[in-house]
Amino acid sequence: MTHAVEIRDLHKYFGDNEVLKGIDFTVEPGQVVCVIGPSGSGKSTLLRCVNLLETPTKGKVFVNGRELTHPDADIDATRRQVGMVFQQFNLFPHLTALQNVMIAQQRVLNRSKAEAEIVARENLDKVGVADKCHEYPGKLSGGQQQRVAIARALAMNPALMLFDEPTSALDPELVGDVLAVMRKLAEEGMTMLVVTHEMGFAREVADRVVFMDGGVIVEDGTPAQVVGDPQQERTRSFLRRVLHPEG
Repeated sequence: MTHAVEIRDLHKYFGDNEVLKGIDFTVEPGQVVCVIGPSGSGKSTLLRCVNLLETPTKGKVFVNGRELTHPDADIDATRRQVGMVFQQFNLFPHLTALQNVMIAQQRVLNRSKAEAEIVARENLDKVGVADKCHEYPGKLSGGQQQRVAIARALAMNPALMLFDEPTSALDPELVGDVLAVMRKLAEEGMTMLVVTHEMGFAREVADRVVFMDGGVIVEDGTPAQVVGDPQQERTRSFLRRVLHPEG
């Protein structure tokens, strides 16, 4: 079976700073993999290398069996199979929620306006903001904006969804709505690679949890293994700080 994502010996330098130090990593179709770790550990850089928002210094990246890092790769064609949701929602402020979800469909997938609107409305409904379709981003809460951003990614019919700390910019009471949408996607079998600080979500929803620190993968296993019974002291000390911050 072809891996949804395969990363081989991935290195990434920013100047003299080596942020990723030889990552080997796979995600299988239908898996939910959560990547956890302290700030600066390379989690977001790893995610951004998967769809070449960051260009690896060395190594290979495959998505659904196609090598993105090959000099002759059709990066745009592969990127169309990959949805990405960022910390900041990156919605166009001058477009309504509906228009934000339609625009890439029309420009990238060449869907007609009518078809793009049908797909946009379906996905806005799926994430629970169908009633906000004619609102501009400035009128929406952070949680609503993030759900529109998820709808926008889903409207492109991706085979893989990347989430880069999708709840970190949200007020605490809005986090649950976004995580509920992600839970639903997981239940429907969407392949997801999620950088997150939400340990409850990682425990409940992930098939695998990857702990990164210092640009390397320290532990990789089931939530019960990595979060429940970590073997490495670096993992244990991180989880103590995250799960018991008052300790």
